[in-house]
Amino acid sequence: MENVIVDVAQAAAQVAQAAEPVDWPQALRNVGAGLAMGFGAMGPGIGIGILGHGAMSALGRNPEARGPIMTNMLIAIGLCEAVAIYSLIVAIILGMM
Repeated sequence: MENVIVDVAQAAAQVAQAAEPVDWPQALRNVGAGLAMGFGAMGPGIGIGILGHGAMSALGRNPEARGPIMTNMLIAIGLCEAVAIYSLIVAIILGMM
């Protein structure tokens, strides 16, 4: 067991010596792009879930109003998706810098 630990430590030291220096500005831009996309998709996901719940509840109470309910729901979902697309574009721009 001790030999394995020594071998792993020696291998890690060799990798650390051979590793290229980290490009911190690019690494932080990539983290920022991931966070932008993650948080930017969380809000629309929650919003679309709430919209779907509200529309299905309304359809359950008044099935005759299907047309206006579905139309308004789809328009609102499109607006929610626009926010997610904006965050995707920001993430792409951050990743390409």
